[in-house]
Amino acid sequence: MNQDTRQLNPLDVQLPGAAVPLARRCFLGRSAAGIGGLAVATMLAEQLGTQAADDNSAVKIPQWTGALKTLHFPAKTKRVIFLCMAGGASHLETWDHKPKLAEMNGKPMPDSYTKGQPIAQLQGKKLTCLAPQHAFQPFGKSGLNFSSIFPHLGKVADEMCIIRSMKTEAINHDPAHTFMNTGTTISGRPSMGAWLTYGLGAESDNLPGFVVLTSVGGGQNQPIASRQWHSGFLPSRFQGVHFHSKGDPVLYVKNPAGVTRQRQRDVITAIGKLNQLRNELVDDQEIATRISQYEMAFRMQTSVPQLIDISDEPKHVLDLYGTQGSDGSFAANCLLARRLAERGVRFVQLYHRGWDHHGNIKAASANSARLVDQGAAALIADLRQRDMLKDTLVVWAGEFGRTPMAQGSGRDHHIKGFSIWMAGGGIRGGISYGNTDELGYNAVENVVTVHDLHATMLRLLGIDHQKLTFPFQGRDFRLTDVAGNVIEPILS
Repeated sequence: MNQDTRQLNPLDVQLPGAAVPLARRCFLGRSAAGIGGLAVATMLAEQLGTQAADDNSAVKIPQWTGALKTLHFPAKTKRVIFLCMAGGASHLETWDHKPKLAEMNGKPMPDSYTKGQPIAQLQGKKLTCLAPQHAFQPFGKSGLNFSSIFPHLGKVADEMCIIRSMKTEAINHDPAHTFMNTGTTISGRPSMGAWLTYGLGAESDNLPGFVVLTSVGGGQNQPIASRQWHSGFLPSRFQGVHFHSKGDPVLYVKNPAGVTRQRQRDVITAIGKLNQLRNELVDDQEIATRISQYEMAFRMQTSVPQLIDISDEPKHVLDLYGTQGSDGSFAANCLLARRLAERGVRFVQLYHRGWDHHGNIKAASANSARLVDQGAAALIADLRQRDMLKDTLVVWAGEFGRTPMAQGSGRDHHIKGFSIWMAGGGIRGGISYGNTDELGYNAVENVVTVHDLHATMLRLLGIDHQKLTFPFQGRDFRLTDVAGNVIEPILS
């Protein structure tokens, strides 16, 4: 066979990232057709050139509507906004009031708590109790008790359910984030946002189903790896898309000078048809992903500028959030999260990288709280006034908590007990659930694991966490692995 002819055959082009194995029908077809396939390939190449020039319609890949065609339970929420306090917020300065720890300030931490327990940088050092550094007070009609450094969240306390008995398995930041996001410390598994978009699909044709936003300030700017929102072994169309907090959220969202929208449409259509021809041979889901994502990128060139143009937001809404938007702040990201939710994005994850307080925890925790308090409270209030809170689940969580023992003027990483809160669709507001012991070391009452949190999130979305699975390496995987129980008492 002529080598030059093979190089021109579009059916044999190895696209970047495409799978090498051929589909069964391709193998049989080539075996039967032999050299006659060359003529067919030539005709297809000519047809492709004609269509690329004359047909400006998009290559049609059906919109992903979710692996679950029928929900397992009536859904109480449609979408999730996950506020991730990267670095590990101290529950003892925020949500978990411990008067006994205050009484023991400066005294040795009892060995009965810490002997043989995993402690990060404090391992082998003298362990001294450190009193909570901020006053606690009741908020709302419910009298929900939490730190005074959250005055804005105090105004929406009756929407919040504080879980004070969380525990996790990883004591260092990256594996702890991995566990919170994927249900395992093993890198390469799908993130919770990817699982949701795989299971339920997206409600928007013009925006990704899973969007990630980041902000910094208040402490060490904790690094976050992009694999935290990866799709793992799920098709890559389900991974999160990181939007930038300043300038254009997506790079190259605007056409270069001299490139019209019609010219861009022609390019996307031609690329899509090349990919479609290849996909008919190898039946590779990643090629289908590539086609759909080119089309999504094209549509985002219109939808994203509309998304970030907040000129339609009234002044009282901007004042509520305390931002004019697009300034890279957590508050601006909260406003953007609401706009994304309105437009059908299934899972929005906001990271604030400023909660790793190994020193000066009194001032640092107050500063971090100041940066996230108004935005988080505004998000809840804004969703409520738009009648969206009833079907939007908001989660506020770090990857772990902080030790009751001092690390100088700060606290070390802690996995045995910490706090998160949830609000919105299907959650009982104005309550707390679970407790740590009197020093805030161990979760001792109604202990909640990360798997339990994931199982509960899925239940609120109408999913049985044991039934949303994906086959990989010989077994069916799920977000909750082989664990997880729904936290029934917190559901409305």
